[in-house]
Amino acid sequence: MPSETRKTRVIVVDDSAVMRKLISNLLEKDPEIEVIATAIDGYFALTKVEQLKPDVVTLDVDMPRMDGLTALGEMVSRHRTPVVMLSSLTSRGAALTIQALEKGAVDFVCKPSGAAQIEQMSGELLSKVKAAARTRPITFTTEIPKAAPKKRPGQGSKTGRLVAIGASSGGPHALRYLLPRLPANLDAGIVIVQHMPESFTTMLAYWLNEICELEVKEAESGDLAVPGRVLIAPGSSHMRVKKTLGGCEILLDKGVLVNGHRPSVDVLFESVAENYGPSATGIILTGMGNDGAHGLGRLQAAGAHTVAQDKDSSAVYGMPRIATEKGFAEQVLALTSMPSYLTSTVGTIPLQETIYANKL
Repeated sequence: MPSETRKTRVIVVDDSAVMRKLISNLLEKDPEIEVIATAIDGYFALTKVEQLKPDVVTLDVDMPRMDGLTALGEMVSRHRTPVVMLSSLTSRGAALTIQALEKGAVDFVCKPSGAAQIEQMSGELLSKVKAAARTRPITFTTEIPKAAPKKRPGQGSKTGRLVAIGASSGGPHALRYLLPRLPANLDAGIVIVQHMPESFTTMLAYWLNEICELEVKEAESGDLAVPGRVLIAPGSSHMRVKKTLGGCEILLDKGVLVNGHRPSVDVLFESVAENYGPSATGIILTGMGNDGAHGLGRLQAAGAHTVAQDKDSSAVYGMPRIATEKGFAEQVLALTSMPSYLTSTVGTIPLQETIYANKL
């Protein structure tokens, strides 16, 4: 008789007794998950992590005594425990969650603001906890190249090159590594879909802009993706591109979910393939699920360069794995190899001296 499959052992940490009970009940509806303990703050959580060595911790961001960010740092650095953060859908919650992802959290789930959202949260929570259990916290050097004053690139290539990037779980940490290591005069605009709620993509763009030579902003309809600029799709909106005489124009819409997501990586990649073909580079970074695989195949068929992150450097090897297995990735690269790959493949252009970061 085959042995029973080992359950994923989880510790739930939240200062609210109601939320601890709710999260525990949602998790234990799944026969593959076992909640082995709960804790009311970071101090108790660290003690229980030390004693019980869970597979995953769900961790509230905002708690008294020792908050989630402080506890997270210890869990990742000392215990190498995968952590899924629980966050509120507020500007403050978004800012704290971005900090948590920077510190090594695998992913996050937004707390429900009402009974109607509990069911929606349940599926997301279960899938992210299971994904976290199959991974390990990925750490790269914490040193980030010091961002120089942002400068306007000169005339870009006549082909109008474009780099399109898709990411999900673990994506913010991967983008934090990749984007600051790209030069301001990269000869391509960059467009990104990162699976996140709306207020979170705003904070993500702000956070990345602070550490990059490139200008990073949340995309708006009508924005141009030109050399020197990175545009991130806002949560809750699909992002497409349109090739115009002025450059790559951004189009946003709130259409139906694609692969369970809005924004969807597939939507972006298919649009880039149609408009830019061999002048494009498509990259799938770490993430859960299959969003982006089909779109990367469309890019490949259109003659674009196609890249998937490798298993060892991916926090969650889902999206890049599927794209690779389908043969859609021309290159499978470690995250550490991507800055030099992009710089050599796309090329660079002269920089003008005009500093535009502080232009009125």
